[in-house]
Parts: sequence; structure tokens; C-alpha cells
Amino acid sequence: MRVLLTTNEYPPHVYGGAGVHVEYLSRELAKLTPVEVRSFHDQTVDDGQLHVRGIKMDTTHFAGCPQSFVSPLKALSTCLSFVGQGIDDDLGGHAEIIHCHTWYAHFSGILAKILYNIPLVITVHSLEPLRPWKRDQLGRGYDLSCWIEKTALEMADAVIAVSRSTRDDILRLFDVEPNRVVMIPNGIDIDEYHPVDEPETLAQFGIDPDRPYVLFVGRITRQKGLYYLLQAIPHLDPKLQVVLCAGDADTLAMQRETEEIVQELQARRSGIIWISKMLPRQTTIVLYSHATIFCCPSIYEPFGIINLEAMACGTPVVGSAVGGIKEVVVDGETGLLVDPHLADEPPHDPVSPARFERGLANAINRLANDPELLERMSQAGRERVEQHYSWQSVAQQTYDLYRRLRAR
Repeated sequence: MRVLLTTNEYPPHVYGGAGVHVEYLSRELAKLTPVEVRSFHDQTVDDGQLHVRGIKMDTTHFAGCPQSFVSPLKALSTCLSFVGQGIDDDLGGHAEIIHCHTWYAHFSGILAKILYNIPLVITVHSLEPLRPWKRDQLGRGYDLSCWIEKTALEMADAVIAVSRSTRDDILRLFDVEPNRVVMIPNGIDIDEYHPVDEPETLAQFGIDPDRPYVLFVGRITRQKGLYYLLQAIPHLDPKLQVVLCAGDADTLAMQRETEEIVQELQARRSGIIWISKMLPRQTTIVLYSHATIFCCPSIYEPFGIINLEAMACGTPVVGSAVGGIKEVVVDGETGLLVDPHLADEPPHDPVSPARFERGLANAINRLANDPELLERMSQAGRERVEQHYSWQSVAQQTYDLYRRLRAR
């Protein structure tokens, strides 16, 4: 059975959890069946049964439209190219399943299902109706991304939700039959993500290896909740450093606001380190491994693969009690969860930001000052990841789904 995966992100062009997911899923699936990946970048990879073909679309022909429309129009144009080149691979095989990741790639699935009459599978990594702040980034292009997502999900033969909460959201927001929505979580490579001891790497970024630190890894977007962690910093134990691996801001205004807040905090407190560039994976693993606590303050998180990465490296998590985080992090065992008490109406910001910020600070301080609890959570987090989140299991469940669809 030949499988075609379509995606915006694929290594080395990865900026979020969806790209990480496609990388590892495609690698494991290729051990079971031939897989071709088509991505939004100029790349070619041939590794056994895994073949990657990228298309980097020229956007100069979008020069006449508002800048906010370029991203969704580029997505549609790239998807047209994906399907326009046919669904046969370089070896003459014909794709029997198309599996799309994020709304950027969904249009390719719509076209392939209609034109080639093959089953369409979609993995939901996030949902556009639950990210209304994207209108600040895309303008009316956000209406287009919402339409693409809704159309694709409602015509898909199977929809994979990465968490139970995401499955609930899909059924609540879209006209999709429950028997077509299955839950298959994200995974983690436990051989790659494990505790390492490289204090010299910390010094390269100005981190004191002899002083505990809290780590944040994520994009600068409202979804990831970085703003609330920044506001919590003045309430943290002074002994703690704060390391922010934060980049790829949604908007220039958000980038500037973050810069101003961080600079003000740095002027008032030592040990605040901001790493704004994308780091190699091995470097990030070092940062996870040496961190005392990993903080995930997201206000929307369908799964939160970064929490798996931290736990695999033996680092307890302080996170928001939202979405998939509640399913990955066991409160009181592998970390502490803080309820942000989100508003009922979009954009679902915390009802009391100050309460959430203080809650984050209190949870971080509690762990930082309890070495025995830190050690227990470190061991429990690693054990949980090993037992429940292997990519081999994720790939097998996905492959079994393909087989069921093909047999219909």
C-alpha cells in the first residue's frame, strides 16, 4: 500500500509540533509501507521506502494582493501543484491513501479525493476556530483557512485527533460522524530524547550551569501563552534563571512587544536568557536535560509534543490544564497543572490573567524548592513516555487505519 503524506513542514524546515509529527511518523510508516511526503519546501530525500519531494512556490505572482493573503494563497497554489503532478511516485506506484497535516495541506487532500477517488485522512494538530487570534496575522485570509479546514474535515474518510480533547472539539465544531474520528496521540523517540550531561553547552548561551533554571520552548504566539510566563517571572524565586527559546512571532507587533517585556525584565533581574533563533535538536535536548522545570503556559494546546520532549529528558512540567496537556502530564506525578480559567467566548483568554500568572509562579516555586518531588517527577515522566508514547505504536495504529479504509 502506497501512502502520500502532504505537509507544510518537513525537516529541516520545521517550526512546530506538526512538522515534528510528520518527520517521525513518515520515518516509522516507511518501515511498514512505501511513503511519499510532499512538502512546501525545495527538498528531495530518498531513504529506503521513504521519498520526500518538496515544492517551494514562487509568491511574486501574489504581489498585487494584501500581504496577509499571501500565506493562504500560497498554500492553495502549492496544493494544486502537489495534485497537478499526479499521485504516482518516482517508481511508478500509485498512491492509495492521501494523509494531510494542517490546513495548509488540506486542499491537496480535497483535490486528490475528488479527482483520484482515494481515501482522505487528516490528522488534526490544531483547529482554526479555536485560534481566532490568527485573524491578526491573516486578516480575511483566516476565513479562507477556516473554510479549507471545515471542507476537508467534513469530507475526510477518517480524521485523526491527537488527543481526546481534540476529538471532542472536532465533534463539537464540525459535522463529522463520530465513527470517522479516531484518537491516535503524538509520539516521541525515546532513544533520541533522553537525559544528557553537557554543561558546556549551557555556557554558550550565558546560562549558569550551577544555577537552576526554568525553560520555555515555543513560538511567540498567543496560543503558546509566553506572555503569561513573562508576567509570572517577577514572582519567581530569585535563585531561578529563566531560559526562553522563543522565536517565529506571529506578527511584528508581537515580536516587538515581547522584546520590550524581556528587556525590562532583564534590567530588573539577572538570569533571564532569551534565545530567539531556532536551535538544533540536540542542543534543545541539552537544554531540556539541564532544566530544573519545563513550563508550558499554553492557552490552547491540542497535544503539546514539547511536554513529551521535556519528560523524556527527565524534566518535570508546569503546564496549563488545557487540551492535550492534561492527558500527557499527570498532575502531581509528572508535573503540576495550573488552570488558566479561560473565558467561554473566543479568543478564550484567561478570565483573570493575574491569577493564572501567580498560579504558574507558585507551581514553579513549589517544585524548585522540593528536590525530592522534582526527582520523583523526573523519573515518573520518563517512565510515562517510555510506556505510552512510542512512534512505533503511533505508526502501527495509523497503518492499521489505512488498511481499514482501503478494505472498504
